[in-house]
Amino acid sequence: MTQTGHRFAVVPDSAAGRRLDQVIAELFPEHSRSRLAGWIKSGDVLLDGARVRPRDAVHGGERIEVAAVDSVQTVAEAEDIPLQILHEDAHLLVLDKPAGLVVHPGAGNPGGTLMNALLHHDPALERLPRAGIVHRLDKDTSGVMVVARTLQAHTALVAQLSARYVHRQYLAVVVGALVSGGTVDAPIDRHPRDRLKMGVREDGKPAVTHYRLRERFRAHTALECRLETGRTHQIRVHMAHLKHPIVGDPLYGGSLRLPKGASDTLVAALRGFRRQALHAQVLEFEHPVGGAPLRCEAPLPVDLLGLLAALREDAAIHTEAERARR
Repeated sequence: MTQTGHRFAVVPDSAAGRRLDQVIAELFPEHSRSRLAGWIKSGDVLLDGARVRPRDAVHGGERIEVAAVDSVQTVAEAEDIPLQILHEDAHLLVLDKPAGLVVHPGAGNPGGTLMNALLHHDPALERLPRAGIVHRLDKDTSGVMVVARTLQAHTALVAQLSARYVHRQYLAVVVGALVSGGTVDAPIDRHPRDRLKMGVREDGKPAVTHYRLRERFRAHTALECRLETGRTHQIRVHMAHLKHPIVGDPLYGGSLRLPKGASDTLVAALRGFRRQALHAQVLEFEHPVGGAPLRCEAPLPVDLLGLLAALREDAAIHTEAERARR
């Protein structure tokens, strides 16, 4: 699909002396640098009404006009898939994505995705890149996501994510009884042998995860994780790197580990938990229009609540047994 329309921006005075292609990439972050450079070369970008070259310097205060036919990246059919909406206004949607729902169509998942659901909820989203989706969650990670409904909101949200202004807080249940929180600062990139996996690599992209104890059990820990960066599988990779993989993680969790003397309820809960125990719980950001702070929280899903209840019950049983032996 295509969309036509003129977009405008004013070069900030602070950009004086810089190349046009560098400045326009910051003013229109929803488009790739290569696409913007192509539009400049084809004459679809005007600076104060005149054609320019990508390397031309700006002075500050000029008016940029982008008059191009934009190939929108949204190529999906609308499907009537229920959405759990936490917040909705004219500029954005905040959703609680369930585990098992793929975000984008792709190989093996041509339909039945969040994008298909969004296009049914709001057909106008077909005019935005990726139907307004500005970040993603793994298929089997549940929780809160924000989706832009206008180009203005898309631009602002992408800029906030790039500048690391968005607060993203997760709940993760990991193997092992940790005694304290901490920070993992370990670069991540594609695994050198398994292309389905990511891994910690010295030549990878910077990745930082902060974590702190939420609840400690006999042989597991519930952690509050905060992302400073947003690499693919970041929390899952970083927890596995610490030798405390996320419970149920099919890629990074390894074989099932049952605590010694685990209760029947806990054994059943651990055996039955078939996804990574990871939930995007809180998203905080500035509203893209007006800048008001917005905080959205997705309640813990039933399967995760059940796992936590089984861990608490197991801990309580063993605590009572210890007291009885004294």
